[in-house]
Amino acid sequence: MLTLHITRQVKTFLRSLDAKQYAQITRKIFSLLDMGTANDSKKLKGYDYSRVDVGEYRILYKVENDCVYVQLVGKRNDSEIYKALR
Repeated sequence: MLTLHITRQVKTFLRSLDAKQYAQITRKIFSLLDMGTANDSKKLKGYDYSRVDVGEYRILYKVENDCVYVQLVGKRNDSEIYKALR
């Protein structure tokens, strides 16, 4: 079974969401624990991370050593999430 690791930045972001968006994103994050990857995820070019979309949000994560590391969550159409990854 995989273990979940979430950055402080992701925790802060999740707290700022309304209940519906919070539920959608956390449901997707926990589904990564079951499968290790989502069916609709894509590998990011030049990074060890993958991305998966949930509504208007994007989750950047990687699976390594039986752990799912959720690095960032942000708006889908906002390039700021990728700038923060650098």
